[in-house]
Amino acid sequence: MVADLTASADAAAPFAPAACPRLVVKVGSALLVDPAGAVRRDWLASLVADIAARVTAGQQVAVVSSGAIALGARRLGLAKGGRASLEDAQAAAATGQIALAGVWAGLLHDHGLTAAQMLLTLDDLEERRRYLNAAATLDRLLKLGVVPIINENDSVATEEIRFGDNDRLAARVAGAAMAQGVILLSDVDGLYTANPATDPAATLIPRVEHVASVEHMADRHSASGMGSGGMVAKVEAARIAVAAGAHLAIASGHGDHALARFAESGRGTLFVAPSGAPARKAWLRGGLTARGTIQVDAGACDALRSGRSLLAAGATRVEGRFARGDLVVLSGPDGRPVARGLAEYGDADAALIVGRRSDEHEALLGYAPRSALVHRNHMALL
Repeated sequence: MVADLTASADAAAPFAPAACPRLVVKVGSALLVDPAGAVRRDWLASLVADIAARVTAGQQVAVVSSGAIALGARRLGLAKGGRASLEDAQAAAATGQIALAGVWAGLLHDHGLTAAQMLLTLDDLEERRRYLNAAATLDRLLKLGVVPIINENDSVATEEIRFGDNDRLAARVAGAAMAQGVILLSDVDGLYTANPATDPAATLIPRVEHVASVEHMADRHSASGMGSGGMVAKVEAARIAVAAGAHLAIASGHGDHALARFAESGRGTLFVAPSGAPARKAWLRGGLTARGTIQVDAGACDALRSGRSLLAAGATRVEGRFARGDLVVLSGPDGRPVARGLAEYGDADAALIVGRRSDEHEALLGYAPRSALVHRNHMALL
């Protein structure tokens, strides 16, 4: 089954505490901050009550919270919600984040829960060593019963080193936290067959087995205009989450007790994850950035899919600038990505041996060659 357009299965079941010991909840800006730039405190209090109920039931919960820029822009009196320039966004984020964290901490404290703040940049989850450090911090906090409140560190991030939206950040956090589920609370209640704002015949898709089958249904617009995502970002987040072995749901956050209501109604779109992948493979699949691309021939594609390493003889072209150990994409003859892996050679040496047999490598390189361009132990199929 590619995408089930008619099933009425309960999309919330995989996220119940018994089925999902560790959960990531993402809260969008339009839900948390009103158009005037003030926190919707009553709404947030009801959500925190839902989170507290899940923690009491034994579930460990991390929250990815948007809203810092919108909140900071109001306090600083900045135009266009603080997004008129990168400098404005950074200043608004720095101002709003401390206020946002304070609101979360206070409301969680009312339920006897401790909050922690983690601010992440793209490199924190894309560079392997930093990823492991972030993962260790998340793991320890959750085991201690703390509720981490996570956001992108927009006060220092630039266009080149940022996630761009908290949907994808939530999915990457799920991989780092080894969570079994991600719930994106949004201003829409799921993925539709068409844009429901413009097409009255659009219907909700309750369950998606393969993310690629629905990518064409997403658009880039958020309903509120306040957030930075849109359905494209949510579908991309689903791709990242399911690659890490975590189910992902898109559900409406409108109205009080949004998590409890989702648990009761099951209304939303569930992206189903396959059986869990090893943590390293999940990190490789979920990566958003790669230093380069190695194109391979049809025979090498078949070999990769059967679990073999990429040998130089099966490569046809090297693109980009990368060093040994950098993340690269392996693409087939049609240009479609086949796998991601860690390069065993830098781009210059890789280019020297592309298409050449192993017994030629030492003469070309001037040193004893390694066994593969990308080893199967450091590779994940897409």
